[in-house]
Amino acid sequence: MSDWREFEQNPVSHSAAHHLTTIQWLLDDQGYARVSDVARHLGITRGSVSVTLKGLRQRGLVVEDDHKHLSLSEQGVQIARGIRTKRILIQALFREVLGVPDEVAEQDACKVEHLISDQTAEATGGFLVGLEKISSDSQWTHLLESLQRLAAATPTSFPGNETQELALRLEKKDPQGEDQPS
Repeated sequence: MSDWREFEQNPVSHSAAHHLTTIQWLLDDQGYARVSDVARHLGITRGSVSVTLKGLRQRGLVVEDDHKHLSLSEQGVQIARGIRTKRILIQALFREVLGVPDEVAEQDACKVEHLISDQTAEATGGFLVGLEKISSDSQWTHLLESLQRLAAATPTSFPGNETQELALRLEKKDPQGEDQPS
């Protein structure tokens, strides 16, 4: 079993990730970012933003000029773009492959965007690219439609019987598909 504490090794916290991606979005959208802009966009106080930005500045991820305009260092840009890319990929996986409604896909993607590894994000991207290439195949179309119907049905309680039974079967197999002792 993997170490569940590994998430602590991520480059930034969930909150810091939102600050970095917001600064990047503001820079792309309006050409500048200030503490007040970040606070307004995130729906939090300027004081809360200032506290988070202090740590990000100390780590060299955020830079503030003499006019109080914020920018990101090269490493800050790389982290922000990586998080944004992960969010987009996860949302697409949830929405387009699993049929999860837009709002739920967006919320769930936000929860995991900074927790998944770059390796998993690349694999997700590769999977989605592969689906794009074969999306005209009627068997895949039928499979995707079935998955989307299942996702659209709101379970009365989780896990449903089929999902629980599948999980138990999957748990008994190792990555090579060989049965594990119970």
